Amino acid sequence: MAVRILCIKTDVGQHQNPYIAIDSLEWVNERINVKGVTERAKLYDWIKDADGDAYIIDEYGNKTSLIPAVCPDGNKYVKTVTDESEPDYLLALPQSA
Repeated sequence: MAVRILCIKTDVGQHQNPYIAIDSLEWVNERINVKGVTERAKLYDWIKDADGDAYIIDEYGNKTSLIPAVCPDGNKYVKTVTDESEPDYLLALPQSA
């Protein structure tokens, strides 16, 4: 199963890692038109342990899959870039309500 990430909900506090500020991600399974919201760590587990596929489509129409990552403090998160030398369009998604 693959889901497209539509928007993110972030915490308003200060975070050294902007990915950890993401509380949850809103998604849609475009094949069967089902929507949902999943917490950041649960989405990480689904991608890493259950071979889940989550992706975004950037402003240019490019599809990019999310990859699981863990920060030095042990917090699980997802991102679309292997290093921060490129912009991550996940962080540019709109905020969910």
